[in-house]
Amino acid sequence: MRIVYDKLYGDHLRGIPHPEAPGRVEAVADFLRRNGKFEDVIAPRDATAAEIERVHASGYVDLVRAEAASMADFAGYLSTGDTVVDVRSFDVARRAAGGAVVAMETAMHEGGSAFAVVRPPGHHAEARRGMGFCVFNNAAIAARAAQAQFGARTLIVDFDYHHGNGTQAVSGAGLSYVSTHAFPAYPGTGGRDENYALPKRDAIVNVPLPPHDFGTEAFVALWERLLPIAAAHVRPDLLIVSAGFDYVTGDPAGDLGVDVGAASHLGALIDRVGREYCGGRVAYVLEGGYDWDALARSVAAIIDAHGAPVKGEASGAEDSAIPAAQRELLETIEALD
Repeated sequence: MRIVYDKLYGDHLRGIPHPEAPGRVEAVADFLRRNGKFEDVIAPRDATAAEIERVHASGYVDLVRAEAASMADFAGYLSTGDTVVDVRSFDVARRAAGGAVVAMETAMHEGGSAFAVVRPPGHHAEARRGMGFCVFNNAAIAARAAQAQFGARTLIVDFDYHHGNGTQAVSGAGLSYVSTHAFPAYPGTGGRDENYALPKRDAIVNVPLPPHDFGTEAFVALWERLLPIAAAHVRPDLLIVSAGFDYVTGDPAGDLGVDVGAASHLGALIDRVGREYCGGRVAYVLEGGYDWDALARSVAAIIDAHGAPVKGEASGAEDSAIPAAQRELLETIEALD
């Protein structure tokens, strides 16, 4: 798997006490380097204004630029809401969005997988406001770039602890979205009634989960059933994965009671579905994950799952492990038309 990374990603909020700290991506890069998984690194680039503005209003982009520039030796909240920025944040966020685009381009050109180890994360960012640590919606920007450059239909797969309200808000017209997430955790969206079949086989698919103690087997079994249902409906040309690992047991900002080892099963499943529908074209974009060790080990497990010599085997998790409420919702989702 190709890795997209830049030391610049550490410059956002450096020295500022905040959960979304530079050490997140630096810990991932260091772990991958020490374990021989950091040898195929691609440099990102800045996303262009045109790429960002396929998702975000130009006025919002200008606001982020101006408000970040106004910070001197301090950090503060964007006027749109609960996202903290400092003087370097606009440049880093633009490079994060560009990293997601480069991962997408690599997957499309090479028919393989790539992982953009970027920050700040993106899936809460809406067209006109940053939210929840997110400035620009990296995954959605990459999806719209795939559509513009390659005519690609994209399914964004989001297994972060938190719902990607920003991605859902810009879905449709060739971009579909499937998510599991804790509910009613932040941001309070993605309820069971937010499941829609959109025109031309696009879809928005949400499976809300209890906020804690969902469990590893249930989580893996749910995704083993959910992702094939969504992919069969959408028939995407590309999977973009909003890869947030704050679902892991002990994460200080999440915790669904899921073991780190679940990432291996998720990676194998996504690889299998990507090969079936997309010619293996999968681009991962880092979202949450605030236990640095668990985050690093989870990313490494995803990489190993895509590089394994034997692919395509299911996890062995049984449907019976899925709680009744989620099994019933899966049946409703399967009937979307």
